[in-house]
Order: sequence, then structure tokens, then C-alpha cells
Amino acid sequence: MKHLPNLLTLGNLFCGCIAIAYILTAQPYVYRSVSDHSLQWIMGTEQLYMGSIFIAIAAVCDMLDGFVARALNIFSPIGKDLDSLADVVSFGVAPSIIMFKCLWDARMQEYNALDASMLSMVPAFLIACFAALRLAKYNITADTQKSYFIGMPVPAVGIFVGSFPLFLWNKTAGLPAILHNTWFLYGIIAVLCFLMVSKIKFFKMIPPKMKLAYSWPQLVIVVATLVAFPFIGFVALPLAFVLYILLSIVYKHPQETAAN
Repeated sequence: MKHLPNLLTLGNLFCGCIAIAYILTAQPYVYRSVSDHSLQWIMGTEQLYMGSIFIAIAAVCDMLDGFVARALNIFSPIGKDLDSLADVVSFGVAPSIIMFKCLWDARMQEYNALDASMLSMVPAFLIACFAALRLAKYNITADTQKSYFIGMPVPAVGIFVGSFPLFLWNKTAGLPAILHNTWFLYGIIAVLCFLMVSKIKFFKMIPPKMKLAYSWPQLVIVVATLVAFPFIGFVALPLAFVLYILLSIVYKHPQETAAN
């Protein structure tokens, strides 16, 4: 049982690697029909969709490894470092590749697509760089972040970017058109990188105590997402992300309130 948290962490890393494999193969390719030998273009949207699924599974493993470690009272420096290494792959590198694919699609739809430079897509990998920086900073300040994170947690960024293929796959509310806007994508990258290294205190989705003073922001996000999903589908995911940012800015942690 003592190895269970680390096994879950490795499950997180394993799913992140599978997500990357799917995302990397998400490009159009030509298929020759067996019956009439005709050629057809096959789009790679389904591979992006599977990448999102495995990022979601990685997020579940990431949540469970910490929960199991606390439940079994198992803590080790190896486990903390391993968790960060897994997170930078699953929620830093994999989302960066999704953003790279989105930027590529956006550039290919512009009038000067043939002149598009590869360098115009590389800002996508700033997400991975800032995720690594965020995790490195967390590893040396974790003891001061008991009930909150200083800077947006990397899994939240990974889940947010990982939801993009769901919009493309389901053609949700015109969002595919927005995700094909190069400058919009650059803006998303800049905001995410800033949030990860900001001084904003983001509350943890698992509250330190099951009291309303500690758990009401989490309840608001869960209830709002569940209520919104039947009406707006996967748009509920970025809604939850925006709520997380806004509630983290306005939420006053109980220990801080008591001190004042």
C-alpha cells in the first residue's frame, strides 16, 4: 500500500504520454478506399479528442495520488518530485502541443498560409515552460501553501487547454471559430502563463476542512458546472475555469480573516 500514491502518480505520467502520442498524430492524412481505391482526406480531430480524454484521466490520477497519500499518511520527497515531473508532462507539455495544433490550424486558414513560419506556433510551448517554473517554485514553498496555491495550479491550466479539442469535436456554440483565431490563442497563452506565476492565491479544490467557510467556493464551481452543462455542453468547462479565477481573487481564507 505504501507505493500506491507513487503508482497513481506514474499513472498520471503514463496517461500524459498517451495524450501526447494521440495529439501528435492529430493531423490530416490521406486514406485510400479498399473497395474503389479512391482517396479521402481524414481529419485528425478524433486523435485530439482522445488526447483530451487521457489528460482528464491523468487529472483523476493526480487528484487521487494526493488523496491516497493523505489517507494513508504516506509522504516522501520522491513522491513530491515525481508528482511535479508527471504534472509538467500531463498538464504542461501535452496542453502545449494542443495549443501548437490550434495555432497551426489557425495559421493554415489565413490567406498567407503557405508563408506561415513555424516560429509563429512556438509560443504554445511557453505553457510548458511556465508550468515547469510554477512547479519548481511550488516544490520549495509547498509548506506555506496548506490551503491554497500561490499562482494557478498547473493541472487547472492543463484541464482548461485540454478541453479545447472537445469544442472542436462537438462544434460547441461556435467556439471552433474562436479557437481558429491566432491572436485569441496568443492572448490565452499570455494569460495562462501570467496566472501560473502570479501572486494570486488559488484555493484548493479539496478544501482543508469540510465546513462551509472553507468549501463554499468549491461548491459554487461544482454546482454551477453541473447546472450549466445540460444547457451549454462543454462550454461549462471554461465557465468553471473563469469562476475558479474570480472566486480565488475574492475569497478570503478563514485563517486570514481570523488574523485580521
